[in-house]
Amino acid sequence: MKGSNDTASDSAESFACVWRVMDGRRTAKIRKKLLAWYAVEARDLPWRNTRDPYAILVSEFMLQQTRVQTALGYYGRFLERFPSLEALAKAEIDDVLKAWEGLGYYRRAHNLHRTAQVLLREHDGRLPKSVSELRGLPGIGPYTAGAIASIAFGLDEPVLDGNVVRVLSRLFAVPGAPGRAETRNRLLREAQRLASGGTAAALNQALMDLGARVCLPRSPRCHECPVASACDAHHTGREVEFPQKRKKGPIPRVVGAAGIIWDKEPFSSDAKLLIAKRKADDMLGGLWEFPGGRVEDGESHEEALIRELREELAIEVEVIEPFLQVDHAYTHFRVTLHFFHCRHTGGEPVAIECDEWRWVGVSELDRFAFPTADRKVLEELEVQQG
Repeated sequence: MKGSNDTASDSAESFACVWRVMDGRRTAKIRKKLLAWYAVEARDLPWRNTRDPYAILVSEFMLQQTRVQTALGYYGRFLERFPSLEALAKAEIDDVLKAWEGLGYYRRAHNLHRTAQVLLREHDGRLPKSVSELRGLPGIGPYTAGAIASIAFGLDEPVLDGNVVRVLSRLFAVPGAPGRAETRNRLLREAQRLASGGTAAALNQALMDLGARVCLPRSPRCHECPVASACDAHHTGREVEFPQKRKKGPIPRVVGAAGIIWDKEPFSSDAKLLIAKRKADDMLGGLWEFPGGRVEDGESHEEALIRELREELAIEVEVIEPFLQVDHAYTHFRVTLHFFHCRHTGGEPVAIECDEWRWVGVSELDRFAFPTADRKVLEELEVQQG
């Protein structure tokens, strides 16, 4: 005869078994509805019209921390410039950065270039299929590895980008900020259960599209959602509460000063400007800029600029006049840059806090890859140059 403990154990196991069956049915129902919706509503994106792993690799690097609409403006041009993995691997990094110019997060361009070189050197120019091998390549983390493995090679690998996290957080009312390991692991388990049976490529992209077009951050269009009937957050009217967020502190603001340094009278017919190339390991590494740096407490913008140019290039300048103020937002801070016309008065430039420097004419500036803030200066210089 069974004791009460045995009976309780059997009941618990029986309940768990029933729960797993019901949960499995729910997962299957969600998967079926998502795939049916995606078959009709999928966005027509160029990287979805190819099975070329290299083309998919390029798209996934571009889509890291970048909106689809922004990446669309670069994807085709980049593949025209570097049509194969070998072409990219053998290209100069300056050419890669120029093709990437304006897309932001330039570390991605460096990593994509290095990945192409590693693949050419160690993998016969082919992408590995397994997530573990993909993650061993520069710039490829869990999301990019899962996306490539599922989309390029048809493997049942889940992905967690911002859109997918939002959809899954609402579907299953997952508590906790996604940045927490416990929360992310729960989301990953839900994504893994959905991405099975050979459907991961379509299922992952369905989740991305649903998050981008229907399950929006502030105003979700639940009446258009194919899985609203299975959504825990929707059932309780708490859609906008998920994903839950950590409180953020104030966003730091940095003030900088940079010099448009002329070797003679500004805009005279043969005048040249001094530009510097940022060190490869720095933020915006490998890009060219008008040299300068941070304004420290107690300094005027002009004083900071003179000091920075001594420290960075060992030169002396005369600050002539303000030229342009540029406000720019990065992921974790904001920057206000004050650009000044300057005249070079002494010292041969030395690459101390930069990789190299050059004197160039205004008409030559467009050959070089510059950060977005400096591009605004280029545009104004070209206008004033006439």
